[in-house]
Amino acid sequence: MSLTTKQLTLAYDHSVIINSMDIAIPAGQITALVGPNGCGKSTLLRGLARLLRPRHGVALLDGRSIHHLPTRELAKRLGILPQSPVAPEGLTVRELVAQGRYPHQSWFQQWSTDDETAVQRALELTGMVELAERPVDALSGGQRQRAWIAMTLAQATPVILLDEPTTFLDLAHQVEVLQLLERLNRAEGRTIVMVVHDLNHATRYAHHLIALKAGAVVAAGPPAAIVTPELLRMVFGVEAAVVPDPRTGAPLCITYGLAEPALAGQEVLYAS
Repeated sequence: MSLTTKQLTLAYDHSVIINSMDIAIPAGQITALVGPNGCGKSTLLRGLARLLRPRHGVALLDGRSIHHLPTRELAKRLGILPQSPVAPEGLTVRELVAQGRYPHQSWFQQWSTDDETAVQRALELTGMVELAERPVDALSGGQRQRAWIAMTLAQATPVILLDEPTTFLDLAHQVEVLQLLERLNRAEGRTIVMVVHDLNHATRYAHHLIALKAGAVVAAGPPAAIVTPELLRMVFGVEAAVVPDPRTGAPLCITYGLAEPALAGQEVLYAS
């Protein structure tokens, strides 16, 4: 299932955040949106999820504008996990995950065996079966994030968008969530798009990177093709070395300090 944009412009009031952006999300892969704070990563994700109406241009799902798709149809094809979601007090994990089935229900078709199967499978995939009856607000940070991911999985969409899924988690819980997403992509071929702050996590777990700066795409492509000292200097304003990870071969970024302002303004070629 393809997800693309054409001349997409997104704004809040009079402030343009994303300006005339053309991107293509590879189907069946993990794509990471990377860049400095305020570059438009979360805004772009909101535009892809129809949470923000474009000022100009369009986001397309299989060639159709997401704003022209019926809400229920879109919810069956594209799921989003926003940043730092909050569950009602006392809601159990199973009850939270069951909310992911709402797009599949109607006045004529309430809870079904298909819904029960989808919820149970989501709990199993995320390792949450033993915690299913526990209140969400009683979970650790990593467990809570897995519960929300399970809810998104129960929605059974081929495309999943996640806004900073590792925010506020310690290192072990960050890796736990990222490895879960990696397994889900490998096992089910789901297209995953996530905003990631840690560039080394992005290069390790994503097949495709889109590097943003000031609301524009600076580079896009496989991590090994686009992550260079020049990219880090221009996008993040840092001096760094890029070496192959000794275990995975993925680009590993070693930061030494801030770049000179003049060097940080150099252009970087766009890769596809």
